[in-house]
Amino acid sequence: QVQLVESGGGLVQPGGSLRLSCAASGLTFSNYAMGWYRQAPGNQRELVAHITSGGSTNYADSVKGRFTISRDKGKNTVYLQMNSLKAEDTAVYYCTIWVGRQYWGQGTQVTVSS
Repeated sequence: QVQLVESGGGLVQPGGSLRLSCAASGLTFSNYAMGWYRQAPGNQRELVAHITSGGSTNYADSVKGRFTISRDKGKNTVYLQMNSLKAEDTAVYYCTIWVGRQYWGQGTQVTVSS
């Protein structure tokens, strides 16, 4: 059974940084693309960053130059490094993996506020 467990969310001031982690289990993690989505209250869930099994990445325009997605195949973990955080980055962040269908983690809250 595929399981994704996120961690690393919290409260941070504008301009600060956070690193989210997502540990995967139940499959050969390295064979699949993974990503991070976020959902703010009243908004649809949106794709923030995506990384292929080969390590190619792409980002939402709103986070380009500030966020970096990476993966550690040995640890079965994908990361989202978030720098220069803004109030509009406040959302629940979800880890996902594409394995025929999408699997989701439980989400981690990120709040950017002074």
